[in-house]
Amino acid sequence: MSGIAHHLVKRSIDAGRESYPRYRSASFAQNGEDNKPFGHPHAVAAALVLTAIVWFLAMSAVQYIYGGVVATLTMIETPTATAVKIDPASDEADAPLLSGDEKKPTATDPELFYIKTKPITSKIRTTIKHLVAEAGPWSRFRGLQVAMVYHFAHQILLQALTGLFGHSMIPQSLAAIATTVILCRLQMLWTHVVISSPSEKKWYQRFPTIQQGKKIVLPTAVWALAEQAAIYIPVTLFFAFGLEGYASNAGNFNNLSPMQQKSVMLASLAVLMSGLVTAALVVFPAHVTLKRVQASVLSEENDTIVPFDRTFGGKVQPEIVGGKGVVSMLDAWKTFDWAARFRLVVLYAKIFAIQVATCIFFVSLAVFEVRMINGDYILY
Repeated sequence: MSGIAHHLVKRSIDAGRESYPRYRSASFAQNGEDNKPFGHPHAVAAALVLTAIVWFLAMSAVQYIYGGVVATLTMIETPTATAVKIDPASDEADAPLLSGDEKKPTATDPELFYIKTKPITSKIRTTIKHLVAEAGPWSRFRGLQVAMVYHFAHQILLQALTGLFGHSMIPQSLAAIATTVILCRLQMLWTHVVISSPSEKKWYQRFPTIQQGKKIVLPTAVWALAEQAAIYIPVTLFFAFGLEGYASNAGNFNNLSPMQQKSVMLASLAVLMSGLVTAALVVFPAHVTLKRVQASVLSEENDTIVPFDRTFGGKVQPEIVGGKGVVSMLDAWKTFDWAARFRLVVLYAKIFAIQVATCIFFVSLAVFEVRMINGDYILY
């Protein structure tokens, strides 16, 4: 998405540059001032900078609220069921007496029916509405302070480890994995703040213990490794197919024969599909598993803001009764049923659509601003 945004910003700037000759010919030519510089360069720059800032904030809000808070709640919510008791009518109680002997009605056991309630996270709107009702209007940004501290610490530590390990591909990957594992307690704190009901404690007072941190080291490492695989598998294939020459110089592609061009296009498609398949089959399960393992470590004193089965269907026993107090990685994924997986995939599709719509809106706004500031160019 960041690559798409970069391309769209570049196109909006190019549109502003292309508009200058047409504006100049329409406006300055009348006064014989065909060589004057651009009419309002500072106004255009200020408008584009302001638009870019608002654009960045809007994209960040979409990613955090929907891709962070709502997605995490979707990963851990356990749909509930409502029990309805029905007392069946007894035919004998109301039957007429056929003889002089009095008949006593026979007692009948009531029947219980369980009706599954619709998950809160089935829709973005219902999730946000629930959060606002339970924790106030700013609950959309719950955990934001922890997230900012985490990303700041992640960048600092990653730079330090990259300088220590080296800047080539494999050392950089190892540095990224090590950084994520070292900060696993801070990341788990964010998850706990997001999924729990409002607490009187400050976020730094709820920091997980070292013992709790040990329980999530393995799933954190697996997730970090999965993310690196989603990056380096496509990159490796990209260079293995020799596509870097065509990416740096489009003329190389145009000089190929039709059959060779088709081969390059198929190779490019293979690179793209490798990234998508790795993300769907490796990163997606690893991320869900990590969040559910983190949620299983949540202290008993903290209630969750959405329904959540701490026992994971009876597979987790609290430490107070001799259990481990944490769900295994396999059980964390297996108890995330197909209905929940489908809800999460639909959510990601909605987030992508919102991001694309946001990009289109702000690029259109930037082009409109350039044309408006250029004056009569808007008429052409």
